[in-house]
Amino acid sequence: MLKGFREFISRGNVVDMAVGVVMGAAVTSIVNSIVDNLINPLIAMIFGHPDMSSMLCIRFNGAVISFGAILNSVINFLLIAIAVYFFIVVPMNKFREAGSSALKKVMHKDTDDAAADAEEDTRTPDEMQLELLGEIRDLLKEQKDAQLK
Repeated sequence: MLKGFREFISRGNVVDMAVGVVMGAAVTSIVNSIVDNLINPLIAMIFGHPDMSSMLCIRFNGAVISFGAILNSVINFLLIAIAVYFFIVVPMNKFREAGSSALKKVMHKDTDDAAADAEEDTRTPDEMQLELLGEIRDLLKEQKDAQLK
């Protein structure tokens, strides 16, 4: 039972999700600071109110519909999306691209056959990585066998 729990916790997707939640909380505090200390003062300079939650309100029979509060939430969402895209997604895509091209260079260095090159281009980086790891395993096994002889 504990072994199963340990395997569940050590799975990559659970760890990735935990990191995502922590990073999301950190990014949220940064974005909230930007909204509170930059966007809202700019709005106050333009419209005379520090935020838009009190603007664009409809009041009827004690009920309040605040389109300004909705607009504040939309701005907050867009800022979070911009921060996540430009500071997390774009750099990670660049790292993956660089890793994939480096892996292709390593794999192409060993083969000169055009047919093999065409076949390699259709494989995913994960498949190429598995093949490269298999070749490393085989070379290490050969070295170990040579040392034992």
